[in-house]
Amino acid sequence: MRRIIEGFLHFRRHVRPSLAALFETLAEGQSPGVLLVACSDSRVVPNRIISSDPGEVFEVRTVGNLIAPAAAGGLSVADHSEACAIEYAVGVLGVRDVVVMGHSRCGAMKAFLHGADASEAPNLAKWLAHAAPSKDKLAALAPSTGLDEVDRLSQANVLAQLDHIATYPVVQAARDRRGLDLHGTWLDVRTGDLHLHDPEQQAFVMLDETEGARRLTAFSVARVSET
Repeated sequence: MRRIIEGFLHFRRHVRPSLAALFETLAEGQSPGVLLVACSDSRVVPNRIISSDPGEVFEVRTVGNLIAPAAAGGLSVADHSEACAIEYAVGVLGVRDVVVMGHSRCGAMKAFLHGADASEAPNLAKWLAHAAPSKDKLAALAPSTGLDEVDRLSQANVLAQLDHIATYPVVQAARDRRGLDLHGTWLDVRTGDLHLHDPEQQAFVMLDETEGARRLTAFSVARVSET
């Protein structure tokens, strides 16, 4: 708790004054452009990594950045909390993009590979079942000599969770009616580099200035074609 208090006092003195006008505006409502699903891991700090301000990103954090898929009727097959967030962000707030952010050295993926002890962590063991499709997704990724088994699986898991998100009727409708986009990203916690999934290359490509410029140009062209 000491870290919370000291951190807030720093924010109060040095950060909050510059955001005062923004906070007043956000008090009237939010209109984020992105729904971001990330892992609960303390090393993953999306707002800092993407330099976002309050009100820009609607964020969901789960162990292993896992999302249970929808069954018939659109109900989640497991916990409804994440499903509510998807419905609200996509159906009510109207986000333009849904992003899943996986990461290296993921403890959830390691536990999935080696098996979580159901007697010690029964909820974790049950939750990790939603990572099962990730093994099938490994075949869809280009070979990589620089990643170990856990990191490869964590990348494949990003794609599996995007598939799960796509099972929700509100997401399907938004993709059809207004071009909602789904994106996969992967953070290397050792270097702080972010990698974006490229369907054409079937790989996660590091987001540097060159790749960023290429992506931004492609997004601009796509947005213009929609109007």
